[in-house]
Amino acid sequence: MKRVLITGGTGFLGCHLARFLINKGYKVTLLDVTDLTAKDLKESIQFIHADIKNKKEMLDSIQDVDFVVHAAAALPIHQSKKIIFDVNVNGTENVLEACLKNKIKRVVFISSTAVYGVPKHLPETENDPIDPIGFYGESKIEGEKLCFKYYKKGLSVNIIRPKTFLGPERLGIFTLWFEAIYNNKPVFILGNGNNLYELLDVRDLCSAILSALIVKKDGEIFNIGAKIFNTWRRDLGALIKHAKSKSKIVSIPTIPAQLALSLLEKIHLSPIVAWHYKTLPVDSYVDIKKAEKILNFKPKKSNQDIFIESYDWYRKNRDGLIGRTGTTHRTLWNFKIIDLITKYL
Repeated sequence: MKRVLITGGTGFLGCHLARFLINKGYKVTLLDVTDLTAKDLKESIQFIHADIKNKKEMLDSIQDVDFVVHAAAALPIHQSKKIIFDVNVNGTENVLEACLKNKIKRVVFISSTAVYGVPKHLPETENDPIDPIGFYGESKIEGEKLCFKYYKKGLSVNIIRPKTFLGPERLGIFTLWFEAIYNNKPVFILGNGNNLYELLDVRDLCSAILSALIVKKDGEIFNIGAKIFNTWRRDLGALIKHAKSKSKIVSIPTIPAQLALSLLEKIHLSPIVAWHYKTLPVDSYVDIKKAEKILNFKPKKSNQDIFIESYDWYRKNRDGLIGRTGTTHRTLWNFKIIDLITKYL
């Protein structure tokens, strides 16, 4: 039985990936600084409480496994460069160093399409110039550089750049729309909503990660995204129809909204950061041909499938979620100031 350790294992991706790998016959260890709350996993995995920022803890923890998926990251919501770089850069080096010293067979690093910034041309390919927005995108570039540094030292590494991924249990920024639809309130979008925007199903991402772990090639970067996607207006419209909601999609002028959100970000009153408000109003999709060819990647879910499944889970579990906020994809974010502003729009 092959053994896989997942850093950031108690997060949204970590939990879904654990379930996916267990179903494929792998033995899974989850490593995180946050306790595991997914009750269905507690009897199926080994859990290590450790901080990737601690070099010794990584050396002690990343042992007796075949593969490592490095998914731990501080998200853009933290807004602090120090916090984000301590986790996403220094922590990544600690993980890679431990993997090299413990002779791990393969590491897959979860990067982000945030490294591309606002798309310059479409679709974005793995060889396109990188121009990140904000500390999070910058930190992911530094993480990729570290991967290639350790690859040259003899560590087998592949890098995944996923589009924004959803699925059951995904909360974060999408709860703004889910809550509006649930309450039959306006669904606000930046711009006219006629821009094509690619998302990704978390289980399709899990499939790509497993392929990147076991494929014969290494030292590669792979874009991962959905195959079927439409505009925000069409995909959100399909979700509203599915939910039998009375919500209407309402466009907000892009420039004034971006200026307002930029101000709120600077004074730390909003979890919505530049990566969100600068890319949401424009076309954004990546070329996945390389992953299709080398990883045999075959995404199954469309944007609409992803939205509907994620919303249905939210609606079913909403009562147990309201009132609890955090800074991960498995928690609600604090949108109080945004809620107050949109109330009067």
